[in-house]
Amino acid sequence: MRRHWIDNLRWVTVLLVLLYHVVYFYNNKGVFGGVGGFGDGPQYQDVLMYILYPWFMPLLFLLAGIGSRYSLEKVSAGQWFKSRTRKLLVPSTIGLFVFQWMVGYFNTLVAGRGEVLTNAPGPAKYIMCAISGIGPLWFIQLLWVLGIVLLILRAIDSKDKFYNLCGKSNIVIIMLLGVLFWVGEQTLIMEPRAESADGLYNLYKPLFYIFPFLMGYFVFSHDEVQEKVTKYWIPLMIAAIISGIALIITTFGQDNTTPQYLGNWLTCLYGWLACLAMMGWFKAKFDCTGKFACYMTKSSFGLYIVHYLVVASVGYMMYRHTSLPPFAMYLILAVAVFTLSPLIYEVLRRIPFVRWCVFGEKKNK
Repeated sequence: MRRHWIDNLRWVTVLLVLLYHVVYFYNNKGVFGGVGGFGDGPQYQDVLMYILYPWFMPLLFLLAGIGSRYSLEKVSAGQWFKSRTRKLLVPSTIGLFVFQWMVGYFNTLVAGRGEVLTNAPGPAKYIMCAISGIGPLWFIQLLWVLGIVLLILRAIDSKDKFYNLCGKSNIVIIMLLGVLFWVGEQTLIMEPRAESADGLYNLYKPLFYIFPFLMGYFVFSHDEVQEKVTKYWIPLMIAAIISGIALIITTFGQDNTTPQYLGNWLTCLYGWLACLAMMGWFKAKFDCTGKFACYMTKSSFGLYIVHYLVVASVGYMMYRHTSLPPFAMYLILAVAVFTLSPLIYEVLRRIPFVRWCVFGEKKNK
């Protein structure tokens, strides 16, 4: 039986990622990767980053873990991994040289390293752009690696003893799993991409995301566990809202991607409560489908793949080459992302070889 609430929660979260990147691109909080803000004063629109960042990517990994369990109940481990390799590894490796090199070009300009491209020979310039174009594809690269980890753990738990034990989790244990969420945030890898007053930026945290992914597979793929979360979705949502408000009030103005910020107990509490609340809410209210939901279920992966080219290109060109007011830039970029991304996706998916390289799809669906 198809769990429509999982499909709906996944594509809604992907749309929130697109919206997040619109605000993130113009943030003035020191978050690495954006082109910069508008002046030194507070940008209250940046509050969206504080609302979304603690939970939306962990939630996507958690849903990926649930989906992996369901898929592995239908096909062999070999078939599953082969499909994952085509769907995840191909777009994040070969796809870099077919499509994402354009993202890399604008990423280089955003980082203020345009002179590197100017002075480099053509082939070297192309390779540098391709490598710099990974951008949001780190998500699917890491999912592929976590697939290997999962197959190893499945071999160890070949009789599903641990899996069945996890299915007995009550709401107290489910809440306490937030401790693992906090533990994961303490393992962040420091990356010296740029300097800030607080030290080093960190946007890539593979040792953290393994926790929600495996919790999705071993714990939240159980119908019984999902029902428990659904039963308490209202108090979970209220608790998430309260903790989120407290987090924003006490931390607004900080770089919300630093290890110090993400490892803070209040950030972790809010992030975990938000993940649980969103799952419970969608299971309770949105376990249904329709034409639009069906389309988004099929296309959200492709939108995620292509959207950052629109963000980086349109966002950079407006910021550097126009005198538009900030409100107009946000509005134009948001409209561009939510209209051009589907258009690019629909064009590319109709080109056979490109479709395979960029989306990992063998044939037009």
